[in-house]
Amino acid sequence: MAKYLIKKEFFPFSHFKPPISEGFLKMAVPFMKPPKLIYKDKEVITTRQEVNSFDGAKIECFLMSPKKVGDNAPCLIYIHGGGFVLPAAGYHYKNAINYAKRVGCKVWFINYRLAPRYSHPTFYEDCYFATCYLHAHAKEFGVDVNKIGIGGDSAGSTLSVGVMMMVKEREFPIKFLFQMLPYPFLDMRGVSESNKKYVDTPMWNSKLSKKITPMVKLDKSNANYLYFSPIEAKDFGYLPPAYVETAEFDCLHDDGIIYAQLLQNAGVRVTLNETQGTMHGFDIKQKAPTTLKALQSRIAFMREQFNK
Repeated sequence: MAKYLIKKEFFPFSHFKPPISEGFLKMAVPFMKPPKLIYKDKEVITTRQEVNSFDGAKIECFLMSPKKVGDNAPCLIYIHGGGFVLPAAGYHYKNAINYAKRVGCKVWFINYRLAPRYSHPTFYEDCYFATCYLHAHAKEFGVDVNKIGIGGDSAGSTLSVGVMMMVKEREFPIKFLFQMLPYPFLDMRGVSESNKKYVDTPMWNSKLSKKITPMVKLDKSNANYLYFSPIEAKDFGYLPPAYVETAEFDCLHDDGIIYAQLLQNAGVRVTLNETQGTMHGFDIKQKAPTTLKALQSRIAFMREQFNK
C-alpha cells in the first residue's frame, strides 16, 4: 500500500482494508448484530420496529427518540454505509444517537437487506418502504412530517439520494428538508481522478468498489441504474439543501465534489466540507479531533435546517 499523509489520530484504521469477498461476508455478516448500547443511553429511548418491504419481508428499523424532544419532533432518516454488503457498524449507531441528542431530533435508523444475498434494487426498495412507513406513522411516532431530513455515509449516501429520486418518481407526498451526505458514493462510472488515484487507500478504495459491483448485480440497462449513479441524472433542481463531506484520501472524494457542483448549478444550496488528512470512513475513530470537528459540522447543518 502506498503511503498517504493520513493523520495519526486515525490509527490503526489508517492501515486497515476490509477483506471484502463473498466467503468473508457469508462468515462475518450473521455475527454483526445491533449493539446493546443503543438501548443504554440515558437521554435517548430506542425502540425496534418492523416494516414490511415491497415483497412482504420484514425490515428492522430503530426509532431513536431523545427524551427532551417530545411529540411532533423533527426527524432524520439515517441510512448506514457498508458498501451495500456490510451491516451497520457500532460507530453508525453511535453517530445516530449522537445526532439525536445534539441536533434535538428523532432518528429513524434503517437496517436494509444486503448484497450479495439480496441484489439491486432490494436495498433501495427497503429504504424507500421504510421511509414511507415513517411518514405514514409520523403522528404515532411523534414526528413532524414537515421536518424530515435524510442522510447517510458512503453507500448510505447513495441510498439516501436514491430514495429521494424514488419519492419524486413515485410521487410520494414527502418533502425532505435536507440531505446529509458524508463521503458519498454517487458515481458508478469510475472515471474520476480520485477513483483512478486511490486504488489501495485504507478503509475503502477503487479496487474494493470494483469487487462489490458484481455482488449487487447491477444492470446498467435498467432504468433504476441512476439510483446507483445519481451524478448521471439530468435533474437536480428538486433536491433539498445538501451537506456534502469529503475525505481527502478516498477514491470517492470526487463523487462528493462533482455532486456538490451539479447541485449548485441547479440552484440547490450546498454546504461542502472537505476534510483533510482523512480516509474513507474516518469517523470510525469516534474521538479523533478531526472526527469530532466533522460531526459538529454535520450537527450544525442539521440544526440550522430543522430550525428554519
